Amino acid sequence: MLDISEHDTSSARPATGWAERMFKLKEHNTTVRTELVAGLTTFLTMAYIIFVNPSILGDAGMPKDAVFVATCLIAALGTAIMAFYANYPIALAPGMGLNAYFAYVVVLQMGFTWQAALGAVFVSGCLFLLVTLFKLRELIIRGIPQSIRVAITVGIGLFLAIIALKSAGIVAPSKATYITLGDLHTPQVVLATLGFFTIVVLDRLKVPGAILIGIIAVTVLSFFFGGNTFHGVFSAPPSIAPTFLQLDIKSALSGGILNVILVFFLVELFDATGTLMGVARRAGLLVPGKMDRLNKSLLADSGAIFAGSLLGTSSTTAYVESAAGVQAGGRTGLTALTVAVLFLAALVISPLAGSVPAYATAPALFFVACLMLRDITELDWDDTTEVIPAAVTALAMPFTYSIANGLAFGFITYAVLKLFTGRARQVHWMVWLIGGVFLFKFIYIGGH
Repeated sequence: MLDISEHDTSSARPATGWAERMFKLKEHNTTVRTELVAGLTTFLTMAYIIFVNPSILGDAGMPKDAVFVATCLIAALGTAIMAFYANYPIALAPGMGLNAYFAYVVVLQMGFTWQAALGAVFVSGCLFLLVTLFKLRELIIRGIPQSIRVAITVGIGLFLAIIALKSAGIVAPSKATYITLGDLHTPQVVLATLGFFTIVVLDRLKVPGAILIGIIAVTVLSFFFGGNTFHGVFSAPPSIAPTFLQLDIKSALSGGILNVILVFFLVELFDATGTLMGVARRAGLLVPGKMDRLNKSLLADSGAIFAGSLLGTSSTTAYVESAAGVQAGGRTGLTALTVAVLFLAALVISPLAGSVPAYATAPALFFVACLMLRDITELDWDDTTEVIPAAVTALAMPFTYSIANGLAFGFITYAVLKLFTGRARQVHWMVWLIGGVFLFKFIYIGGH
């Protein structure tokens, strides 16, 4: 198994000029080329959001074309802030799960207008920003036990794995067993499998850009064997006017939607925090002395939620797919800046970006998922009050399809086990607070 720190940079030329001054590439043992390849890798694994987000929010009655522009703009803006302010190789975009909750629960099930739902996102973003500015998120992070920190990385790996297997068609829904084996004879399964082995072999042989090569190879083959069609390169971007500043804050502050704001806030808080910690830990950035950058990254994704509601999209969050870029060698904000530029370019090259099928990026995500499981060896398996909450955290993330839910179950389990084994004094006060908040949410609001 190859660790992300083992990429060969011995023959790389020293980085000079603006990029070195801005992103401190030599300090992070990386090069401009490595960062650009990592950025392109991350973008390709998450470019699906450009098309999926308008489709989901469109079901809530939002103008799809305007949502497409808002999605590209907030992804570019949020990721650029992450690049320049925090110097982290992590990309931001409207979050999956949060957009589904926005459309199918808040608007279609609860009956609120999409303008009011945007207002709820705005208010939750303001709360999120305040919590970050007053360093409450920093307190939360310091209060997370080491076993749960390890579990976050492992859980994100499992979460990426189920996303990848679903995208490749290897797992499929089943009424009897929830999930089952998909049809292995389809072209996408065969191509995804070939892509996975290609990536693993190239990475083992230390071929630079192994993940990117795998994605591109499967995409090219998809035109010949997968029924994929090429729709050109350029198209003019539509207007953002139908969603820009259309949020209804007054309705969002009415009594009935306050629960919605709390759900948005809690999921944003722990989904983004968990993702940032997990990916940063894999990149070797979550160490004493570098926590200041993590704090800056928390502020970057807080501001992105606020801005996204103004542009006209559901909550923005850090993307677990950033782990693919980290595995490709990304260590600094130059990786994120590359992603930001590509999201801006997507406004006019959406046909080209849309030609990369989900089963082409699935092998990359599954490869990264496999490597992220190695952290499980760091757990103290002799102490069940540590390892069981960690296991619950990691397993709940893929099985509830939510990083935030995994953290919630983990915190509650940790607190309960420590309490009933007479070790309550070992627990940081923040764990009791967070566990209590989640317990309140599950009992009185539900599991959304």
